[in-house]
Amino acid sequence: MSSGQHNLLKAWIAAILWMIVIAIESSALLSATNTSRILYPLLHWLFGLDWEHFHQWHFYIRKGGHVVGYGILSILAYRAWRETFPALGNPLWTMRWASIAVLMTAFVASLDEWHQSFIPSRTGTPRDVALDTCAGIAAQVLIFFWLKRKRRVVGTGAAASRAAAP
Repeated sequence: MSSGQHNLLKAWIAAILWMIVIAIESSALLSATNTSRILYPLLHWLFGLDWEHFHQWHFYIRKGGHVVGYGILSILAYRAWRETFPALGNPLWTMRWASIAVLMTAFVASLDEWHQSFIPSRTGTPRDVALDTCAGIAAQVLIFFWLKRKRRVVGTGAAASRAAAP
């Protein structure tokens, strides 16, 4: 197997494994009722949080999980599509890779919410699909600026080393 094929395989395995994690999180196992059984005693013990305030925090923790989970999926999808469709000139970022990663994130989010609509202890909502898709877009923006900064730092370092050379 060539180095390129190896990188392609690694990128897709990571993305697929993360989609499996999302599917497991979408099950009744991690419904709000089940996560509250773990989080309430923990937050009550750590911070003295009472039951009334816990519900609000529980909501934000769960929605934060959406943002983190789908942000990670978008990053892994970007990496997988970058390995699948190499671009001329070997750029670090292209709109093509970012767009396909966001579309993939939105598709997985839609399937996830549709799946949850069939589970009595879960709810599937278009708002969560929108939140997940926004998390995917935000992840792509972060990738863009991180790679832009990385390119600038690397370019500055290379220019400084050339200037210091005798």
